[in-house]
Amino acid sequence: MARAASTPSALLSSDLIRAAGVKVTRGRVRVLDALQDARQPLCHSEVEAQLAGTEDTAIDRVTLYRILDSLVACGLALKAVDTRGVFRFSIAGGQRQHANHIHFRCTDCGGVFCLKAEPPPPPKLPRGFRLCEVEFDVRGTCATCSTRSAA
Repeated sequence: MARAASTPSALLSSDLIRAAGVKVTRGRVRVLDALQDARQPLCHSEVEAQLAGTEDTAIDRVTLYRILDSLVACGLALKAVDTRGVFRFSIAGGQRQHANHIHFRCTDCGGVFCLKAEPPPPPKLPRGFRLCEVEFDVRGTCATCSTRSAA
């Protein structure tokens, strides 16, 4: 559900966008709110479905892609490919530190789920190497897909 523009959370989204150095638009605020409200990374169509019917102003598909890419480019969102090759978007940093846990990727439905587990420590690198980023994913079948395949 979208937040009203006068709520403190919506103001926070606009403040985050402004602080990231990009223009604050209603579309960017709505998309960032949707990512903040999500329990797991969302694909483009899931963001689109969440935004459908939430306000009078619809966001067309191309504009939504551009908004998502702009949020990634300014560091407010993360973009990762799931097991089916579909891009999924999630909130970056801020209130939820998205990089400090493990993701479970379902090989059946392509869903991505955040696990409440810390990743193992990074490997010791050879001299002169500098670590920039570590991602840790585990793959398998989610509860919904496991139930379907057992039936």
